[in-house]
Amino acid sequence: MSGHSKWSNIKRKKEKTDAQRAKIVTKISREILVCVKEHGCDMSSNLKLAELFAKARANNIPSENVERLIAKASGNMDKNNYEEIIYEGYGAASVAVMVRTLTDNRNRTAGDLRYYFDKFGGNLGQTGCVSFQFAEVGMVVLAGEIDEKELMQDLIELDVEDFEVLDGMAVITTKPSRLSDVKVALNAKYSVIEAGFEQQPLNFVSVEDEVSLGKVRGLLDALDDNDDVQKVWCNLEE
Repeated sequence: MSGHSKWSNIKRKKEKTDAQRAKIVTKISREILVCVKEHGCDMSSNLKLAELFAKARANNIPSENVERLIAKASGNMDKNNYEEIIYEGYGAASVAVMVRTLTDNRNRTAGDLRYYFDKFGGNLGQTGCVSFQFAEVGMVVLAGEIDEKELMQDLIELDVEDFEVLDGMAVITTKPSRLSDVKVALNAKYSVIEAGFEQQPLNFVSVEDEVSLGKVRGLLDALDDNDDVQKVWCNLEE
């Protein structure tokens, strides 16, 4: 995976987080509710919940707010039943796009996404229409003061695929089977703000035409702004 493209994708998400805090709070809150319902509220055994708690704190969500969410989900006070649905399609200039959603109304979500793709010159396709252009990887994101040389020494022993440090963050790519071990090892020394499975493009599309590029970026922004959308992956070469 191109390091530049990898960082551009993470950086774009971070900029959206900084600019639209309310949106990211909604998305993280929804993930916490689903995580507690599926795996329980004990962070010592539910490592995903521990990661989401750290991610919430990294985004300045007060601890008491997170604790209320956990209590709400564990006490079955939240009546929404969210399901994960992956959507696939093409943006302008044949840029492949995959979208992970958590929704309590699949008709609403599908309608919203179809509208975005159509509006920005793309089309929402069937399952499998672009997924063959991606490969699943494990990705761990660290935040804080990070010494690149020291991190590199730590990562040599962990058998990771790739890493990059920039602007107070580090992005580490692993084989999916290594994600859990790498995450646990790094969490003992660094601040892990996100860890999970990502879709890595096998090839990238360079869009030179400014109009088409604007349409692709408009689509990505619209998807990021939707409360049902949790992750967006594309093979645009920035």
